[in-house]
Amino acid sequence: MSSIPVNTLSLLATSPLSQNKGTSSSSGSGSFFEAMARAWGQALDSQANLIQQKSDAVAAGGSDNPSALTELTTESLRMSFLSNSSSTSISSVGQALETMARKG
Repeated sequence: MSSIPVNTLSLLATSPLSQNKGTSSSSGSGSFFEAMARAWGQALDSQANLIQQKSDAVAAGGSDNPSALTELTTESLRMSFLSNSSSTSISSVGQALETMARKG
């Protein structure tokens, strides 16, 4: 009798996360890959809101002094860093999952 080899890491990577009772479907289901993407999305949303607040303060408050503009620029650069990091990590994990699926 021959058995089909099972790549347990591949199964773990793509299996649904256990859902706790009382949690919404958006926060408690899906694979770890989906959870990672959701977490990156939340981090990017948070940073975008911070940039919006800084931008509104500069535009509405008339505080276009160098320190306020530097803070806005810093938060914008942080957004760029987060965006590049999220893209790289999601792409890398996706490629790793694809490789595991081919080898499994």
